[in-house]
Amino acid sequence: MRYAGMFALALGLAAVPAAAQTDAAAARRELAPTGKLRVAIAVSPAPSAFWATKDVASGQTKGVTVTLGTGLAAKLGVPVEFVVLPSSGEIVKSAEAAGGPANWDVTFAPVDEARKKILEFGAPYHLLQSTYLVAPGSRVATLADADAAGVRIAGIDNTATFRASQQASKNATHLTMPSVDEAVAQMRAGKVDAIALSRESLTGLAAKVPGARILEGGFLNSTTAVAVPKGRPAALAFATAFVEEAKASGAVRKAFDELGLTNSTVAPPGMKP
Repeated sequence: MRYAGMFALALGLAAVPAAAQTDAAAARRELAPTGKLRVAIAVSPAPSAFWATKDVASGQTKGVTVTLGTGLAAKLGVPVEFVVLPSSGEIVKSAEAAGGPANWDVTFAPVDEARKKILEFGAPYHLLQSTYLVAPGSRVATLADADAAGVRIAGIDNTATFRASQQASKNATHLTMPSVDEAVAQMRAGKVDAIALSRESLTGLAAKVPGARILEGGFLNSTTAVAVPKGRPAALAFATAFVEEAKASGAVRKAFDELGLTNSTVAPPGMKP
C-alpha cells in the first residue's frame, strides 16, 4: 500500500473546497469503501497512457495510471493501493460480477461501446489510436494488407483494441495472448505476423523485435478514460472532476512526458468518453 498525501502538491491539484465537503464524503464512501482507494491497473514491458511498467528489482509500478491513481487518492484524502490485473480486458471482466468488482474501486481504461455496458466512464485524459506492429519480413505494409487470409494477428483478449482489430481485419487469423510479453515472444518466434496494440505501446515494443515496423494510420481511434463500477454516481462525478483538473493543471501532460510519451495527446477539456 502507498500513501498518497505527498503527491497532492506534486500534481498541482487544489484541495477540495469546503462547499464540496458533502459531495467529497459521498465520493469517499463510494470510491474508498475499505478506507483506501484500490486502483486497478495492468502492467506491460512498455508504458502507455494505459499500461504501467513494473521494476523487477523493487516490485514498484510506475506509469500514467499510477500517477493519476495516486493523485486521485490524495484528492480524496485516503491511502492508495494498486491492484495489478493482466489487461484492461481482465479489469473490465472483473466488474461484471454481481455488485461490481470485489478488489478494486476505480480504473483507467480504453473506451469502447462494449465496455460502456459494464463500467461508467468519466472524463477521458488521452486520445487513443491502435495499429499494428508488423514482423520483420512480413508482406503486410498497410492496414488493408492486414485484412487478408493467412495473416496472423496477436492481441490481448477482451480488449477494445483486439475487438476493433477483429472488426477491421476480418479475414485475418486473430490469436489471443495472455500478455504483451507473450505476444512479443510469439513474434520473435515467427509465429505471428502482427501485434495489435495502441501506437504508444508499440513504439516502446518495436525495439524488442529488431526489424519490426509500426504501420501508418489506425484501426481504432478512441479515448482512455477514468472509470468506476456502475451505480456509483458520486464516485463518477468526483473522478471526472479530478481528471479535468489534472488535464487543466498540466499534470496529465507531465505524466506522459516523464515516461517518454511525448507524442501522446491529452484529451481536450470537457470531452465525453
